[in-house]
Amino acid sequence: MARFLGPLAMAAALAGCVGPTMPAPMPPVQPAAPTADGVLSPRDAARNFVYVVERLEPVAEAVCMERAARGTNCDLDIAVDTRPGLDPNAFQTVDRRGRPLIVFTLSLIADARNADEIAFVLGHEAAHHILGHIPRRQQTAAQGAMLGTVFGQATGADPATLQELQRVGAEIGARRYSQNFELEADALGAEIAWRAGFDPVKGTGFFLRLPDPGDSFLGSHPPNARRKAQVAAVVAQLQGGQPM
Repeated sequence: MARFLGPLAMAAALAGCVGPTMPAPMPPVQPAAPTADGVLSPRDAARNFVYVVERLEPVAEAVCMERAARGTNCDLDIAVDTRPGLDPNAFQTVDRRGRPLIVFTLSLIADARNADEIAFVLGHEAAHHILGHIPRRQQTAAQGAMLGTVFGQATGADPATLQELQRVGAEIGARRYSQNFELEADALGAEIAWRAGFDPVKGTGFFLRLPDPGDSFLGSHPPNARRKAQVAAVVAQLQGGQPM
């Protein structure tokens, strides 16, 4: 089950004015046609988001049941953070009951140029959950903190320094595999979007509008060119009928 605003209410939110009443039931949503400059109206951006969620959510949940570890909750909750002024962003987390939650900001929905970009982002975030990246990141952070503790104790660090070494160790541990996690999520996310009928290569158009993180050793994201190449390779395999 998804949790998101209806297309009319979301369009109003994108325009900065959310009404208190729910919109009347509407016929099946169709994707918005692209514009000459690529920038969509709030209504069309909302239509694309609703269209993508309706088509991609059941595919992502099916892939989750196929690929995720036993006992993984595959009932995705997709929500929109309607607070104004937030940067374009989407992230995956879990709620207090352990249900997977994928959150989009309004600004990301508004910035997307087409349904394929929304589909790639949603597939990517669903893939983070399916691949168990949150618990794996927590595990590497804990291992890093432990190494920081051992180093501090071996060097006779005072309590304040020891605490800082634990913090730095946890951060390094968490970031150690972050780039690999992103590439893994790009690959599986591309497959999810492709299986739902979208074009993941076109969906990576988002990268053209994002600052390139370069190739920093402790960077949390790999270079944009590497991510685009990863998606292109996955799609080529899928089009060729090769197993992933």
